[in-house]
Amino acid sequence: MKDISEATNPALRGSLAALRRAAEEARRIAIQTGTDLIVFRNGEITRIPPQELAEPATPSSAPEVPLKGLSEDADQSC
Repeated sequence: MKDISEATNPALRGSLAALRRAAEEARRIAIQTGTDLIVFRNGEITRIPPQELAEPATPSSAPEVPLKGLSEDADQSC
């Protein structure tokens, strides 16, 4: 299967950037409101306190989730 960034559908190709922007906005709101961010990491649902979110991310603390394997024709309605 090919990487989503190589999809021929421009909406699907742009979805990865949109997901990253949404994740950053969720982190910003969690810090601003003092609430935990709930994420799915390493096969488990995890709470991240806002104090931990405010710390600069390191490669080991913020693993990138690969989106390979998504079919580019999964949603042709976009």
